[in-house]
Amino acid sequence: MNRPPLPYESLWAFRIVAETGSLTAAAATLGVTQPAVSKRLRDLELTLGCSLVRRGVNAIGLTKAGARFAEELQEGFAQIQAAVDHLQTQSAPLRIRAYTTWALRWLIPRLPRFHAAHQGIDVEVSTSTAIVDLAREGVDAAVHTVPASAAPPFGGRRLQAVVISPFAAPSLMKGAQGRWPGSARLLGSKVRAGDWDLWLRQAGAATTQPPLLFESTTLAIQAALEGLGVVICSPSFVRDEVQTGKLVALSDISIPTGDLYWLFLPTGRVGEALGIFADWLVREAQAENALPDQEP
Repeated sequence: MNRPPLPYESLWAFRIVAETGSLTAAAATLGVTQPAVSKRLRDLELTLGCSLVRRGVNAIGLTKAGARFAEELQEGFAQIQAAVDHLQTQSAPLRIRAYTTWALRWLIPRLPRFHAAHQGIDVEVSTSTAIVDLAREGVDAAVHTVPASAAPPFGGRRLQAVVISPFAAPSLMKGAQGRWPGSARLLGSKVRAGDWDLWLRQAGAATTQPPLLFESTTLAIQAALEGLGVVICSPSFVRDEVQTGKLVALSDISIPTGDLYWLFLPTGRVGEALGIFADWLVREAQAENALPDQEP
């Protein structure tokens, strides 16, 4: 025997009435009039063939059958919402927040490999140097640096150590005969303003001029490509430029800064797509860590 389909709007109206205990509050929540809510309840009772609510002069309550039905409906609607959330999570792009240079010169060049292996997962990248509140800002995950001496972030995934080395355009090296161009301008970023001091101290080199600091390492790298000076940065950021001869490495050693890149994930359950991306990102970082010029 075929049964008439249950009216979803009436089921939802009954759920809100059961939750609020008020036709007026339910009407305000649903954005309809109070008589419209009453009609939906009557339609549902007629369809089900039983009374769900007790109507008083100034109040409304649930019958025994209505209270049991409301409890079971709550579980059903929760399952529906979970299914909707899962579907939206799978179809929506992953939103990843990271530092500008790391995103441009490390993550994005690797994304084609990720998309080739996982064609159903898109990744949307935004940049910021500020600490991200994942829940408040609507970001799925973020990449930040954390001091190696600090406690591991809860729920985070370690990616790689931050290492630095100096690079310059070949034109800047003319006449230097492969040695450190001591008179060259030092280039860096305001985000990592102390990297040159760290490098010079550990390398035993000296200079009398302060570095010229740009808003991002990306800008400092571009300035080095134009021959403006020597940039301090991660070797992975300029690997292509070194291989094509646009930049020259001035040292065979990458000095660790004492910071680590971490992938910050939301607390609680991590969705399937984000879990796949996180695992891939860790593998990519581990593969780079195995390269000779990335060893501290």
